[in-house]
Amino acid sequence: MRQMKVDKLGIDLLTHDPVVILKDLEGKRFLPILIGPFEATAIALALEGTAVPRPLSHDLMRTMLESLHASLEQIVIHDIKDSTFFAKLIVRQNGDTQEIDARPSDGIALALRMQAPIFVSDKIVLEETVADKKAEAEETQRFKKFIEELKPGDFKE
Repeated sequence: MRQMKVDKLGIDLLTHDPVVILKDLEGKRFLPILIGPFEATAIALALEGTAVPRPLSHDLMRTMLESLHASLEQIVIHDIKDSTFFAKLIVRQNGDTQEIDARPSDGIALALRMQAPIFVSDKIVLEETVADKKAEAEETQRFKKFIEELKPGDFKE
């Protein structure tokens, strides 16, 4: 699994639907996920730290978990079927862990409110993420410079 964080929210140019873009912690891979407008708003409010006069659904979920002395350990985006992503919430209460099925957008909105990490399965990372071409080019340049600066003495023990 690879830990990721929310990079940005946007609009898909083809469908005009909201999209959340996750980025791995190294900044090398991106995962775009189409989401609904309400979930996009919930994620945006959490990213901005904007207070709302009445609790939204994800605020309610956070309050319920906290009142039950449960914590959101992490969310895991673990599968995709027919272009639909599947996620699970990993919730801990009294030392017991439960996995709860969730839409990735709801999991992300809740994770942002509870400062829980977001993980993506290796399967999804391999099949669905997009490489950051700029980061790859910079890494290639650093490697070329490293090779050019090598001296025979660098290979001694």
